[in-house]
Amino acid sequence: MKRRNFGIGVLVNVLIGSALFGIVFVLPQYLGQVQRYNAEQIGSVLAWTGLPQLLIIPFVPFLMKRYDPRYIGFVGISLFAASSFMNINLSLDSSGDQFWLPNIVRAIGQALVLTPVSAISSAGTTPSEAGATSGLTNMLRNLGGAVGTAVLATVLTKREQFHSNIIGQSVTLSRDEVRERISELTNYFMAHGVSDAAVAQHKAIVIIGNIVRRQALVLGFADTFAVIGIVLAIAAVALLFARKTTGTGKQGGH
Repeated sequence: MKRRNFGIGVLVNVLIGSALFGIVFVLPQYLGQVQRYNAEQIGSVLAWTGLPQLLIIPFVPFLMKRYDPRYIGFVGISLFAASSFMNINLSLDSSGDQFWLPNIVRAIGQALVLTPVSAISSAGTTPSEAGATSGLTNMLRNLGGAVGTAVLATVLTKREQFHSNIIGQSVTLSRDEVRERISELTNYFMAHGVSDAAVAQHKAIVIIGNIVRRQALVLGFADTFAVIGIVLAIAAVALLFARKTTGTGKQGGH
């Protein structure tokens, strides 16, 4: 860990792992909880992150022979971060189609990340250390993913509560708009089979409460995507502090 490139490589791998696992957790949660997508529909949205990687990954070794792996990794992580920041303006209208472009950008970024970062981490290691280096790097990436998923789930819950409190302060019976909306919904339920006015009013209040919660949930997911983007931005900057290496993982001049 005292080796500069290995230490930075491990740090970047942990941050990337948290983002990789985290976004695979957050995006399906959003599509399922907010947009009510089923498993097949969620899978069709996530599928667009696979094809571009299959097309780009075979060319990454050729890029590493011509360009500094640090810069390739930096570009890849930056694209990954940009795809997360593209999702911070979510609304109730944001569904599968709105995630097509961010997913394509994320797929291109992910394809340019892992191989250069692995080359930087293994730079200067001896053949006898290669197995331990690879194992430790992969283990810490997975550990970062597990921790990152737990942290993002907590962030989502806390930010949803925060936004719910903020929105709830504006949705009160002291406002004419709220009373009018409750009255409209109450009349709707009474016109559709609810004979008790108290029950109809209760249903109306529940509907408004669900609207507030759904809007708060959308804002919470937007904040969670922003956190993923910030984590990746830190990883991208950290990668530039590694020493220059060649594409083969040997120590280069500096």
